[in-house]
Amino acid sequence: MALVSELQYKKFNLLGGWLVFLIAATTYLLTLEPTVSLWDCGEFIASSYKLQVGHPPGAPFFMLMARFFTFFTGDVSRAALMVNAMSALASAFTILFLFWTITHLVRKIVPENNQNMTPAELITIISSGLTGALAYTFSDTFWFSAVEAEVYATSSLFTAVVFWAILKWENVADQKYANRWLILIAYLMGLSIGVHLLNLLAIPAIVLVYYFRKYKVTRHGVAVALGLGFLLLGFLMYVIIPGIVKLAAWFELFFVNGLGMPFKSGVLFYIAVLTTGIIYGIWYTHKKSKVVLNTILVAFTVILIGYSSYAAIVIRSLANPPMDENNPEQVFSLLAYLNREQYGDRPLISGQYYNAPVKEYKEGKPTRSQVDGKYEITAHKTDIVYDDRFTTFFPRMYSAVPQHVQVYKDWANINGTPVRVINRQGQQEVIRKPTFGENILFFIKYQLGHMYFRYFMWNFSGKQNDNQSHGGILDGNWISGIPALDELRLGSQLMPPSLKDHPARNTYFLLPFLLGLSGLLFHASRKSKDFWVVMLLFFFTGIAIVIYLNQTPLQPRERDYAYAGSFYAFAIWIGIGVAAFVNVLPRSVNPKIKAAGAGLLALILVPGLMAFQNWDDHDRSERTFARDMAFNYLKSCAPNAILFTHGDNDTFPLWYAQEVEGFRTDVRVVNLMLLNADWYIEMMKRKAYDSEALPVSFTNEELRHGNLNTVFLIERVSGFVDVGKAIEFVTSDNPETKKIPGNRGSVDHLPAKKFRLAVDTFNVVANGTVDKNEIDNMLPALEWNINKSRITKSELVALDILANNNWERPVYF
Repeated sequence: MALVSELQYKKFNLLGGWLVFLIAATTYLLTLEPTVSLWDCGEFIASSYKLQVGHPPGAPFFMLMARFFTFFTGDVSRAALMVNAMSALASAFTILFLFWTITHLVRKIVPENNQNMTPAELITIISSGLTGALAYTFSDTFWFSAVEAEVYATSSLFTAVVFWAILKWENVADQKYANRWLILIAYLMGLSIGVHLLNLLAIPAIVLVYYFRKYKVTRHGVAVALGLGFLLLGFLMYVIIPGIVKLAAWFELFFVNGLGMPFKSGVLFYIAVLTTGIIYGIWYTHKKSKVVLNTILVAFTVILIGYSSYAAIVIRSLANPPMDENNPEQVFSLLAYLNREQYGDRPLISGQYYNAPVKEYKEGKPTRSQVDGKYEITAHKTDIVYDDRFTTFFPRMYSAVPQHVQVYKDWANINGTPVRVINRQGQQEVIRKPTFGENILFFIKYQLGHMYFRYFMWNFSGKQNDNQSHGGILDGNWISGIPALDELRLGSQLMPPSLKDHPARNTYFLLPFLLGLSGLLFHASRKSKDFWVVMLLFFFTGIAIVIYLNQTPLQPRERDYAYAGSFYAFAIWIGIGVAAFVNVLPRSVNPKIKAAGAGLLALILVPGLMAFQNWDDHDRSERTFARDMAFNYLKSCAPNAILFTHGDNDTFPLWYAQEVEGFRTDVRVVNLMLLNADWYIEMMKRKAYDSEALPVSFTNEELRHGNLNTVFLIERVSGFVDVGKAIEFVTSDNPETKKIPGNRGSVDHLPAKKFRLAVDTFNVVANGTVDKNEIDNMLPALEWNINKSRITKSELVALDILANNNWERPVYF
């Protein structure tokens, strides 16, 4: 029997990899969105093209790469297309490395003689790589991220490359200079921090590969290796990433506040000391032949080199661009930016239930600002202390938002246990505390079942439609296309054409899932070490993320993109499933025919079917909705207008239109959610392009962190109060304006709930808001009532803008 040489195998393996790359690249480039899409894409493109500062934690390396791609636009209207194309190419390269990962793992299973390979075995290996890689190419989640300007495509590429790199190291681990692969992995992980932290979740699997290759395997050794993997992951996420900047902050505070030196002197000294120490450490360990310590130091160094992409964030912020989110130009604001402090905290290991009574509010972490040549504490975070009886290990139901509480009750069938408490009025009442079993039931049914397993089955079984689901049988469920199976969960599958022919209704008849399951079992039985490596990757990029995110109900959009790495790992098993399929076929069949037939059948029934089903709803080549919406909003505004928006989806496309295409830069877009932040208000008080600064009367000091976050509405004055007078009242230095009956402390409040804004007839006619023929129909003032007890800083500043605008600039919502 003719055997396949190593050179022949390498040629076929190389050819197969580039074949799937071409298929994936062609698919994604044909179906990518030609302009900006919703969510973060508009902001990412705007930040990349105009060198702005995007939302925390910034993704600086992603934006640097995106900026490079925008050099090839030709004209500004193609900038989004080029950044989308970057995601498409990154995704295609992910498929390339997935193919080589699968063939590496299958080659360790299939050849009966490790030194020799038959043509049939070669066909099996290449078919496995093709099937697994193409299944992931056409999977729902990965395809969706591959055709838009989001970080997840690039993050997937980093994960694919580092996992492939540790397998390459495995091949040459005993050779000289093998550790260069480990250094490469460290460098790529440092760079990936500037894209997304998802890549770091491959660390435990990488550590396990290292242990299996270098040490005799024992249960104790495996446990130690897993523990080291977890520790290394935690060390990078919670020590290196924030710790490097936190140490810089300590130096800066000592040099500026302690020694009276200029701002940034402590940071510069810290960088010099750190750099000198690293250089000396590498030189000393090399001179003394301390190989392990030298490798660790070099790995640490290249991680820092990759991580240094965050310098771009600071440099951009120092230039005070029109989009400067969180203003991270000094070390303390940069630390808050990296830690995503604006998004708040969530309990993970222990914490409160949603109905836990509050015992007290404590002064928490300080916020420091530059004041008169020093870093002064200008505010503190508020730490909430809850009743211990209402706290639990592994809290899953913690949000007190009423809508969230109702979902908790619906999903976990909460009955609870009665607990007597003393309420704020000093009276006894009974609160039913959820049981730990109900807490776990919500975790299993909602967080695991609805927010992970449903997404998993979207990719490998089928998808009902793309309507966002919060439960129920009509929206966004997974299906199989097998009526009897689907009817057990979702009822009758007889439906009108609008549902049956929905483009996003995709059915794979469980074939990808079953092929992957067979590959999983086959892998476990033949190469248990490799199986556990892939299983760790699968777990940490899937279920571990579910545990870490601890998501509340009613998310603003489907979150399947967060688990793409888990689906990547399962695609490896889909590829190995082809080898399992070949293995169960009768030995009497000609080996070449058996391998080729099984491979061809798997290709048709799995990636072929997925491509056929998914193409119509993933083809976004003519989708321009987000850009059109942004242009239409801006076109509808009069010159020099103020346009209030609410959240990401209606703001980011507007930013794209103004920042990238330069369209209607006279309109000032004001995001009401961000208007709660002092740094954003400072941005609004600066001129941006053709838009004058907003008429905000509050000083920066009055709005610093913690000031005027909440303003109470207390009706001390009857009738309607002029808005301008109300703003003067809340900013007055007179202590009497902070006193309310029955309260000894100072309370920021407005003395009314009814407000009046006089209409400047001349201005509204002069700027075209009202036609001059309609003057007789104009009201002398706008009057309204705010039916709540308090307003936020954002609402207060919006009132201030209206009061000081004097009807000079048209206002839109």
